[in-house]
Amino acid sequence: MISSVHLPARGSLRRAGSVELRRELVASLVSVAGMVGRPVRQLDGALVGRLNDFVVLAGGEHPPVVGYVVEIAKRRVWLHAADVAGLDRGQLILQKARFDFVDVVRRPGEIQLFHDVVDHQLVDLNGVQVVRASDLYLGDVGDGWQLVGVDTSWGTFLRRALPGPRRWRPTPARVLDWAGIHALAVSEEKGVQLDAPNSQLRLLTASDVAELLTDLGRTERQGLLEDLETEHAANALELMNDHDAASLLGDAPVQRAAELLSEMEPDEAVDALREMDADNREELLHALGTDDETDLRSLLAYDEGTAAGMMTSALVVVPASATVGEAVAALRAARGTPDESDVVILVDGDGGLVDDVTALELLGEPSERALIELTGPPWPVTVHPDQPLHAVVEALRNTLGASVVVLDAENVPIGRIHADDLVDALGDQERRWPWQRIAGGAQ
Repeated sequence: MISSVHLPARGSLRRAGSVELRRELVASLVSVAGMVGRPVRQLDGALVGRLNDFVVLAGGEHPPVVGYVVEIAKRRVWLHAADVAGLDRGQLILQKARFDFVDVVRRPGEIQLFHDVVDHQLVDLNGVQVVRASDLYLGDVGDGWQLVGVDTSWGTFLRRALPGPRRWRPTPARVLDWAGIHALAVSEEKGVQLDAPNSQLRLLTASDVAELLTDLGRTERQGLLEDLETEHAANALELMNDHDAASLLGDAPVQRAAELLSEMEPDEAVDALREMDADNREELLHALGTDDETDLRSLLAYDEGTAAGMMTSALVVVPASATVGEAVAALRAARGTPDESDVVILVDGDGGLVDDVTALELLGEPSERALIELTGPPWPVTVHPDQPLHAVVEALRNTLGASVVVLDAENVPIGRIHADDLVDALGDQERRWPWQRIAGGAQ
């Protein structure tokens, strides 16, 4: 029987920079791909069948092997881990001379490593990258075999793909500690999910998640999207290009897509909705809450080449007669919602714009001080909903602020255009044919 692998202390593999398993471990590891098809024998050496797969129980940093799938006379039967004496020179040796074979039935939480994971995409949380499992490695930690590493090297894939005998010993160029891997829904046929949502996902930035979602295949990215907290996923979608965000939302279950849309900034949500076909867009809008549906439909009604078509309707609005304390409370209440802002819009009794006050201007001010005392030049830069892109650019160019307030015919603020939204709109213009671009101040 192969000697036990003495794994380093928990977390030490991940502290190794590239997260490569230490060289001294390699000789004691077992290749999952290399073992598939190897003999299964009784203690006396009699051939029983061939190993078809290893079965682990999902969960934990290094999932334990709980059983095996063995092919006997073209049948796939279940073999419990307790019935195996060990792995000896690339063979599975049985504990008992006789036992009852049970047909394989996939139970909740059980994963067949070769068929469900090898050659599928995974997320390396430490390196923040999408990887493909060329092979998986098992280690005997003293109380049974556990999944300890995933080989992502091209050389290992070639070892398996090219003609010649398959080696059961690993020949890794790069092996990542499984504890740093977030395993996705890797089986399209069965929809198997290896792990509960990994707490390490929360440590990734929104831009990291956006990049991962862009790199993953269709099935795998839906698995990652489902595992992410809704707010975290929505933040990532806002950073993706509109086409990719729309594609991802369109592939997600309608209710999940609606949850994500409701967490996104309204202007980013609308940009994604514009990329969808009419039927999918309508289905998704109907799945939203009444307020969200009304808000997004109103934005969709505007021409995307106008000020209203670029704006976000997310505003923090307070009466000009309110106090600094009330303004701060309104900003705090909006934190973590699509209405989150660093600016308070002050309005008069009729809802008309008076001024805007930044969170920075509120710092150090007594909570009982009247907001009206903080108003004054420079006044907010404003545009009307139907003004074209070049007019908005000109308006923003004439201010030191970071946004433009959009006003309706009654001087009521209905949205803001951020500088980054304007950059996005200008980028869209650059991607058009020359005769479609804005030139000479004309649309």
